[in-house]
Amino acid sequence: MNKAVFLDRDGVINVDRGYTYRIEDFEFIDGVFEACKLFAALGYRLIVVTNQSGIGRGLYSEQDFLTLTEWMKGQFRSQGITLDAVYFCPHHPEQGQGSYKQFCECRKPQPGMLLQGIAEFGLEPDRCVMFGDKVSDLEAARAAGIGRKVFVNDQSASAAAKPPLADEVWQSIAEAKRRF
Repeated sequence: MNKAVFLDRDGVINVDRGYTYRIEDFEFIDGVFEACKLFAALGYRLIVVTNQSGIGRGLYSEQDFLTLTEWMKGQFRSQGITLDAVYFCPHHPEQGQGSYKQFCECRKPQPGMLLQGIAEFGLEPDRCVMFGDKVSDLEAARAAGIGRKVFVNDQSASAAAKPPLADEVWQSIAEAKRRF
């Protein structure tokens, strides 16, 4: 397995309600489990890469994030899906507090989290796919040499709305059944 699907979390895996850190506020996007099963069956590793500046801003703790992440991974496991890794960046260059206030290589649009996954799993970047709902996700993917970049737009997606770095615009990763 030298290829992976990199998934942003908020807006791709779950409904983005802003700074989601509690289980009761986490709502999976319809079709995400089925799409991830398809990717796994096609030989892709599943890697989550998520900016979590709410930690750095003091809105919730790293432990809050880790607790939610373990629960999320358990939900995937209950569907027969293994998430190979979850990488997160707690920093923010302007609004972070204390040691979290910094420019770093892990916060998207920087490619640090993707490069970490590429290195740890021996991936071929040009065989990988990035699903993101923000231009910064696509920028990170480009900087990491990711071969395919899909912009997820839960609004009515159209070619006219396609960000320049996106190869495609999908309404959700559930479209994978049709497109892969």
